[in-house]
Amino acid sequence: MTPTKTHPSWLAVVAAAALLAGCATTDSTYSSLPPAPEHPGPQAPMDRATVTIPGSFSTAREVPHMPPEQYTDLLDRIRDGYALPDVAHYAVDREVELYRKNPEFLDRTFKRGGRYLYYIVQELEKRNLPLELALLPVVESAFNPVAYSRSRASGLWQFIPSSGKHYGLEQNWWIDERRDVIEATGAALTYLQYLNAYFAGDWYLAIAAYNGGEGTVGGAVRRNQAAGLPTDFFSLNLRSETRDYVPKLLAISRIVRNPEAYGLSFAAIPNQPFFEAVEPGRQVHLEQAAQLAGITREDMFALNPGYNRMTTPPSGPHRLLLPIPNAQTYRQAMLDQSLVDQSSVAIAAVEPPPEVRHKVRRGETLSTIARQYGVPMLAIQQANDIRGSVIHPGDSLLIPAGFAGSTATLAALAAPRDDITAQLPEHQKPAASKKPKVHVVKSGDTLWGVSRKYGVTMPALASANGLSSKAGLVPGARLEIPGTGGSDTRTASSSAKESSRVTYKVKRGDTLSEIADRFDVSVRELMTWNRLRQSSSLRAGQRLVVYTDPSRQTGG
Repeated sequence: MTPTKTHPSWLAVVAAAALLAGCATTDSTYSSLPPAPEHPGPQAPMDRATVTIPGSFSTAREVPHMPPEQYTDLLDRIRDGYALPDVAHYAVDREVELYRKNPEFLDRTFKRGGRYLYYIVQELEKRNLPLELALLPVVESAFNPVAYSRSRASGLWQFIPSSGKHYGLEQNWWIDERRDVIEATGAALTYLQYLNAYFAGDWYLAIAAYNGGEGTVGGAVRRNQAAGLPTDFFSLNLRSETRDYVPKLLAISRIVRNPEAYGLSFAAIPNQPFFEAVEPGRQVHLEQAAQLAGITREDMFALNPGYNRMTTPPSGPHRLLLPIPNAQTYRQAMLDQSLVDQSSVAIAAVEPPPEVRHKVRRGETLSTIARQYGVPMLAIQQANDIRGSVIHPGDSLLIPAGFAGSTATLAALAAPRDDITAQLPEHQKPAASKKPKVHVVKSGDTLWGVSRKYGVTMPALASANGLSSKAGLVPGARLEIPGTGGSDTRTASSSAKESSRVTYKVKRGDTLSEIADRFDVSVRELMTWNRLRQSSSLRAGQRLVVYTDPSRQTGG
C-alpha cells in the first residue's frame, strides 16, 4: 500500500508562499517561478540512514558510514547520503524494470555523469540536501550537458529560459548559463530548496514541482484536500510526465543503492574532483585551448557547455573547466608565448552584435523582420531561442544589429558550436520510415490475444484498425500493429507493454474524464466497457473496468 501523508498546516504554508510569489494559481494558469532566488533550505539535518522496504528490493547494499572524503567510490558516498524514503509502489517498480532492461543507457549516462557528479555531490552536502538529488540529471538529461527539450529546456538540469533568467542564469548570443555546470547546478539546488520549503518539507512534492511547477502540484494537492482525498504525491492527479518523474528518480536511486539485486553493476567513480576552473584572463578559442591543455575538442565542449560559440565572450566570463591533470598544463602553455598564437587564442576584436529590440506588430513575420534589419532569420531565432518561425504581436525580439557587416569575422572566430546546434529540433534527422507490422487474423484470435502477442494495449490496437474494443475478428483480416511503423517515436520507457484489465474503485468527487486521464484512455472507452450512458452518474465505491497499459495509470 502507498503510505499517505497529510499536512495540516499545508494550506497556510502554500497561501503564504503564494502571497510572496505575487501570483494567482488556478487549474489552468499558474506561475512556476518562486518569488526570489534567496530561499531557505531544510530546517533540520537530513537522516542519512538507509531506508528499506519489505519486498524484492529489501536487501540493501551495506555501506559503512564514513566522512565523505574517506570513500574510494563516489557512488558509495552517494549511497551513504540517501535521505528520501523509499516506497513500495508499482510506478517505482515499473521504472526500475525499464532501467534494468536498458543497461547500455545506464552505462552511457554514468560515463558522462562521471565528469560532473563529484561537484554536484559536494554542493548537495554543503546545503545538507539528500544525495539522491545528485541522480536527478539522469532523469532530466541523462547527464548530456547540451540536452535541449521540446519545451526549450536546456542543460544538465533542464532549465527553461524564463526560470533560468529568474535564477540569474545569463542567456545571450555568446553564452547560455543554463548549460554551465557550476552556475546551473547552483541554480537548480536553490530552486529545489525553495520547493522543499514551499511544500512543508515533502520532498516528493518538491521534486514533482521541479518538473511540473509548484502551481500545478499545489493545485492538485488543494483539489484532493477539497475532495477529502489523500494529498501524498502518489494520490495526485497530474499529467503523465510529472506522474512519472518522482518514480524515475526513486527507481534510479534504488538501482544505484543495490545494483547487484537487479543483475547490474556500476564501475566505481573515483571520489575525487574531476575538473578544475582555470581563468585565462582574456578571450580564448575553445579548440586551441583544448590543444594547449592536451585534451580533445569533445572533452573541452563537455566541460564548458555554457559557451554558445567557439570562443569565450570578449568581455568574459573566460573561465574554463579542465580535467585536473590538464589544468596546470594549460596554465603553463599560456605562459609560454611561443606556444600561443595570439591571432586565434585572443580575439578581443570580435565583439557581440549590439543589442536592438524590436516589438512585433500585427502582420509581421520573422522573415520580414530579418529583411528589415538586414540580418539572417536564423540569427534572430538563435538570439531569441525561437524554434520554428512563429511569433506573436507584442513579442519583444532581440535583433543582433550589425550582424551582416561582421558575418565573415564572426563566422571565422566565433562560429556556433556544432555540438549545441545539433541538439536543436530543426537539426534533428527524422527517423527512417518503415512499414508497420501486420497480423493476419486466424480462427480463434481476439483483440486481447493479439494485443498481448505484440505487446501493445488492446484500445490502441482497436483504434489503429478502426474497431470497437468489443469487436470480434474475422479470419483472414489484416490488423496493423500500432507503434511498429516509421511514425512512432516511443522509447523504451513507453513501448512494448502488455495490456491489462484493471478494476477501479470510484472515489468521492471522481469524474469520468479524470478517471480516463488517470488511465490514459478515452471517456467513450470507459463508457463502452462499463455500459454507461451519457447521463450516468458515478457513485463512491462503484467499480469500473478499465483495459489499459498498467504503466500509464496513476494515483491510488
